[in-house]
Amino acid sequence: MPEYSQEFLRAQQLRSELLRHNHRYYVLDDPEVPDAEYDRLMRELQALEERFPELIIADSPTQRVGGSPLDAFAEVAHLRPMLSLDNVFDAEEFAAFDRRVRERLKTTAEVEYSCEPKYDGIAISLIYRKGVLERAATRGDGNAGEDITLNVRTIKSVPLRLIGEGHPELLEVRGEIYMPKAGFEQLNRRAQEQGTKGFVNPRNAAAGSLRQLDPKLTASRPLMLCAYGVGEVQGGELPGRHTDTLRQLAAWGFSITRDLQEALGVNECLSFYQRLQAKRADLPYDIDGVVFKVNSLELQVALGFVAKAPRWAVAFKFPAQEEMTTLRAVEFQVGRTGSITPVARLEPVFVGGVTVSNATLHNSDEIERLGVKVGDTVIIRRAGDVIPQVVSVVLSKRPTSAQEICFPATCPVCGSPVARVEGEAAVRCTGGLICPAQRKEAIKHYASRQAMDIEGLGDKLVDALVEKGLITSMEDLYELTAEQLAGLERMGKKSAQNLLDALERSKSTTLPKFLFALGIRDVGQATAATLAKHFGSLENLLAADELRLQEVQDVGPIVAKRVATFFADPRNLDVIQGLREHGVHWADIAVMPRETLPLAGKTYVLTGNLESMTREDAKARLEAFGAKVAGSVSKKTDCVVAGPGAGSKLSKAESLGVPVIDEAAFLKLLEQLA
Repeated sequence: MPEYSQEFLRAQQLRSELLRHNHRYYVLDDPEVPDAEYDRLMRELQALEERFPELIIADSPTQRVGGSPLDAFAEVAHLRPMLSLDNVFDAEEFAAFDRRVRERLKTTAEVEYSCEPKYDGIAISLIYRKGVLERAATRGDGNAGEDITLNVRTIKSVPLRLIGEGHPELLEVRGEIYMPKAGFEQLNRRAQEQGTKGFVNPRNAAAGSLRQLDPKLTASRPLMLCAYGVGEVQGGELPGRHTDTLRQLAAWGFSITRDLQEALGVNECLSFYQRLQAKRADLPYDIDGVVFKVNSLELQVALGFVAKAPRWAVAFKFPAQEEMTTLRAVEFQVGRTGSITPVARLEPVFVGGVTVSNATLHNSDEIERLGVKVGDTVIIRRAGDVIPQVVSVVLSKRPTSAQEICFPATCPVCGSPVARVEGEAAVRCTGGLICPAQRKEAIKHYASRQAMDIEGLGDKLVDALVEKGLITSMEDLYELTAEQLAGLERMGKKSAQNLLDALERSKSTTLPKFLFALGIRDVGQATAATLAKHFGSLENLLAADELRLQEVQDVGPIVAKRVATFFADPRNLDVIQGLREHGVHWADIAVMPRETLPLAGKTYVLTGNLESMTREDAKARLEAFGAKVAGSVSKKTDCVVAGPGAGSKLSKAESLGVPVIDEAAFLKLLEQLA
């Protein structure tokens, strides 16, 4: 034994005691000892570790704050995408969500949901390996976020090591980092005393605190964690219901909401919503709604996902806070696709935690519906606590000087005529890429992270480049020089070179990203990926007419017309050719005629949980080989892939004599087909 074996045992004992006291204080809110005793134990452990550095371990309570300030946060890929939630705003919309759930599950029985308050904070992913915190990351774009491990380690309600037993080998916990109201008020009081600017609301305070490059600053902020789910799980199993999974997380040391509840059917969910809404103002933290999730994990898997959100969960947002103010003027902005949007310039008013001075009026139809005039007193709402909008006019306060709002006959930016397409509410500039506003927005979209991901090319820089005449379209970006960039305001030699390097990196892309970057109306990331996969090359896509485009999954007549019209415009083709001549390139995607694929004509059904991939991944792999993946078992089913937890679908397959394979056989099949 080492000569300090007694100290080694004492350090272990101190760490165990501090872990227990920390959990009781920050998670259970039930401290066992006074703060002075906790501080005494901490000082004793610190002294021991100073005398014997060999005793220090990564998850010691003394190591919550450590390391030098960072220059920047590194980007890390999520093990599973961190999806956002779809929102509903009234009982009718929630009932429609429930109806869709039951229709997809092919049941008329009431569905059991988990009910949880929707914390107004920052979503985060925590990776635990063998029970020890390994990495913490923000949601980012859902596929990748920022590594903020050093900052998250400073939050005392985040366990550095899990307590209890039965932890999976790898466990990804998802949760919300938030700032309690009391902590927020204290933080702002301190800022006022120091003569510095405070935060507008607790969510902004939490976001700003998490993104400090110096962990010591984060440690000084009163942040808390509420765990709301799990992502990747390897080498272990969790309960079959979401609420039971959260209770298991609580047993392992995580703070979960005290308002967790199960509800059967729409009426019980609405009752929970109303009860929580009634006590919203009295809660010690901000919430902006209720999250309802199908409680059965097996049913969650069966329901699956759309491009950005799960089909088995929804956020039922509380009614937005409203305030009155005066509409001072209306300006017209031109968007990337030429749509002209009226923007209300308001007497600044504090609504839902922020000061609002602008609000959207959407379009001419909305102005007519509201009957709003310049000079009116209007009611402002932040829809879903996010987007400010004018919801009504207080006619009794209308002044005699109120003026009608008239849409311009020509584009306010380039002077081109405006047009309104039949069947659409939007009025659009006809100037296309000759309109500087459309050029700016098109270039901003092209450079965005989900498109060509040109780091450092922000909105203000694009504005400056266009206004100075240095660029008129996307391909001009690749002709910029260090001298041109360095001459711009706030752009030194190093920043200029960094941008040129980013532009060079962006030349190597993928066909889905390039199609999305072109900014074709109604072609989002999912549609761009589907088009790329279906046609395989840009040349094949360019040759497709509207009828062929409608053969693509999820592409209807409107999107097909948008795509065909875009590629029929010689100006757009010139831009594409210019980009390729400047070195923008991608690899084509191999496409085989569907009838020649090895599983063409075969119908597969997936049930249970797969350990090596998600159900969505498995479905994609099967479809890539030509199979149809159905949601239910019938006599026409050719094969059922059954993972752990398979239920009624497996039973039905066995009763019908449908072949069933397990995950190992499924993986072997995929290997043989590849």
